[in-house]
Amino acid sequence: MSAQIFTYEEVSKHNTRNDLYMIIDKKVYDITKFLDEHPGGDEILIEEGARDATGPFEDVGHSPDAREMLEKYYVGDVDPTSKPVKVEAPVVAHSANGQGGNPLRIIIPVVFFLGYFYWRFFVHSA
Repeated sequence: MSAQIFTYEEVSKHNTRNDLYMIIDKKVYDITKFLDEHPGGDEILIEEGARDATGPFEDVGHSPDAREMLEKYYVGDVDPTSKPVKVEAPVVAHSANGQGGNPLRIIIPVVFFLGYFYWRFFVHSA
């Protein structure tokens, strides 16, 4: 069985959390099922997905084990006559487990404001 051939444009269409492809060293990987297992978090994969991520992959210095893991996600090769296309970085939505922004970014300023208000009008004026 020969490997499936993908153009850069075809890979760029696999750009969601539920369908994410990535190119590394001219090989195409369906990394959708790996998102939750990635030790660096899913956000970086989603950000670099749907494109050639060879540079970022190499920059991190992945171990031989990580390179071996790629094999089970391999789905084909990049068409050598295909030209890279511009892929917009997707908005990374947080997973459904309720993780959003850090609530401390709101709580801390409110606590400071209330403390200042208390000091200004109750302690300082007494």
